[in-house]
Amino acid sequence: MSAPHSEFAYFSEYLRHEKNYSELTVKAYLTDLEAFSEFMAEESGYKTIQDVHYSQIRTWIVALVETQISNRTINRKISALNSYFKFLIKTGTIEANPLSKHRALKMTKKVQIPFSQKEMGDVMKILETESDFEGLRNRLIVELFYATGIRRIELIDIKMKDIDFSNKTLKVLGKRNKERFIPLIDAVVVTAKQYLEFRSTLNRVQDSEYLFLTKKGLKVYETLVYRIINEYFSKASLKVKKSPHILRHSFATHLLNEGADLNAVKELLGHSSLAATQVYTHNSIAELKKVYDSAHPRSINNN
Repeated sequence: MSAPHSEFAYFSEYLRHEKNYSELTVKAYLTDLEAFSEFMAEESGYKTIQDVHYSQIRTWIVALVETQISNRTINRKISALNSYFKFLIKTGTIEANPLSKHRALKMTKKVQIPFSQKEMGDVMKILETESDFEGLRNRLIVELFYATGIRRIELIDIKMKDIDFSNKTLKVLGKRNKERFIPLIDAVVVTAKQYLEFRSTLNRVQDSEYLFLTKKGLKVYETLVYRIINEYFSKASLKVKKSPHILRHSFATHLLNEGADLNAVKELLGHSSLAATQVYTHNSIAELKKVYDSAHPRSINNN
């Protein structure tokens, strides 16, 4: 990561040490702030963010809209800017936040369609035929996503020491560096042991502390993990979106469909509030309707 713009240096440290944001989040914030700073310099000869007014910010927002990027992305950029203004107020640098009355752009709600249990079963059958290093690694990646609901970056950052085979648990470092422990089902433990046994025979990967590696012994990266999920699920699913997040979505939806407690699912997902978990419950409505149609007296009488 390149050194942050001098104007944002203290803010970047604040995000890391006070807010406990990950390096990826800090980088995203700084990238958005620097882009805004460059835009202001070109448009209005801006010298310092302390002099910015909402009318100028509005010009930037309009320019972003004209690039046809999504409202979600624009809102994220504005959020980064808003966080910086709040930091400046906290440090006494400015007295008022020019974004205090700003309203976020409306977003079309994306419907996340989870994989069905049949699709999951079909992919698992394909993965069961894999026997080389990459195949076993890919199998463990899919199984971990589906069995734990972890995020892509959380999976990538798993270290060898994070798996406790005796207690069958996985330690995960989530958002804002919050640790959580997730139980591992027996099937995942078996696959993990098979993968690690194969991994130990490859000289180039033995010294790495990370669990998931490429054949060259390097830590796996986000686009590789996405490609792995997309490749296998393309063989078993016609859904447009096939990603690690859809696997996380499937984990939560299938648990809820089987009657899991919402609070328990919240803890497993690493959500800070129930509201974040409740986005997964709409897929369970179909299951509830089936129960209603087959069991509720009024429904039976109308048949």
